[in-house]
Amino acid sequence: MSRKRPPPSLFKPLRRALSVPVWADVALRLGAALALVFIVVMVHWMDRDGLNDTHDGVVSFLDVVYFTMISITTTGFGDIAPVSDQSRLVEAVIVTPIRLAVIYLFVGTAYNFIIKRSWETWRMKRIQEHLSDHIVVLGYGVSGSESVAELIARGTDPSCIVVIDPSPQRLALAEQAGCNVMEGDATRDDTLQAVRIQAARTVLVSAGRDDTTILIILTARHVAPNVPITAVVRADDNELLARQAGANNVINPVRFTGLLLAGSAEGQHISEYLADLASVTGRVQLIERNVLPEEVGRPLEQIGTGKGLRIYRSGREIGFWEPDAHVLQEGDVIVEIAASLPSG
Repeated sequence: MSRKRPPPSLFKPLRRALSVPVWADVALRLGAALALVFIVVMVHWMDRDGLNDTHDGVVSFLDVVYFTMISITTTGFGDIAPVSDQSRLVEAVIVTPIRLAVIYLFVGTAYNFIIKRSWETWRMKRIQEHLSDHIVVLGYGVSGSESVAELIARGTDPSCIVVIDPSPQRLALAEQAGCNVMEGDATRDDTLQAVRIQAARTVLVSAGRDDTTILIILTARHVAPNVPITAVVRADDNELLARQAGANNVINPVRFTGLLLAGSAEGQHISEYLADLASVTGRVQLIERNVLPEEVGRPLEQIGTGKGLRIYRSGREIGFWEPDAHVLQEGDVIVEIAASLPSG
C-alpha cells in the first residue's frame, strides 16, 4: 500500500554552508562603513576652518558630524558648505571616494542580507531539482561522518555529497565539510525523493540503530530500485535482514574490529596493513574498477595498475589463484591493491 505524499512545502529544502555567515558579513560591512565615516569626520574636523555655517558662523564638532552625514548621504541642505579651495579639494579627492565606498558597503550589505539569500535559496532549489550522480549519506553519526571525510580525502567533491539526518547539530558539521544537507526522516519516501535518490551514484546508510537502518534500506530500495546501497549494521543476525531489505553491501564494524584484533594476534603488522588498505591516507589502497579494453584476454596477474586480487564476473567471485583468472573478459570487475598517489 503506497503512502500518501504530503505537500512538498512540508519538507525543508537542501542547503549548503556559505563561506561567510550572513551575520558576520553584515557586521564586517557595517564596521567598515562606520570606520570610513569616522575618517571623514576627522578630516572635516581638521579642515573645519574651510567650512562655512550660514546659521551661526561657528563650526562645532557637532556641526562637523552633521555635515559629514549629510555629505556622505549626498543630502546637502546647503547650511554648511566648503568655501576654501583646500576644503573643496578635500571634498573632491578624499571625501567623494569615501562616500562612494560607504554607499557601496550599504548597498552590498542589503544585497547580501536580502538578495543574496534569496538567490542562494533559489540556486539550491535548482541544484536539488537536478541532482544526479551524487552520493547520498543517510545518517551523519560516527560512521557516516567518517565515511564522508574519507570520500572527501579520496577526491570526491563535497558538493556532490548529500547528507540527511534529523539532528541539526550533526548537519551543521556536515555543512562545515561543504556537503549539501537536509534535515529530515530518511524512512520517508518524500524525504528521499526530495534529494533525487533514484539518480544517485550510491547510497550510504548509517542510522546508528539496526532497526532504523533496515527500515531506511527498505524505503531507499522502494524509491530507488537500481541504486547501490551500502549499510552499516552492528548485530550479526541483522546482516542477512539488511541484505534481504535491499542492501548491496553490509558492513559490520564490530566484526571488522574483530578481524583487526585477530590479525594483530597473528602478527604485529597485519592489523596495521588492513587499516592501511581501508584508508586513502595509507601507502596502499584497495580499488574496485572495471576491466580496461586493453586488459581483456590477459591474466589478472598482468594488469599494470596494481596487484590483482579478485574478479567479479556474472555474479561469481574469482580469486587470483583460480584458472578463470588467467583470462580477463569484457565486463569483469577487478579488485586490486594499488599504491596511493603522493599527496600534493
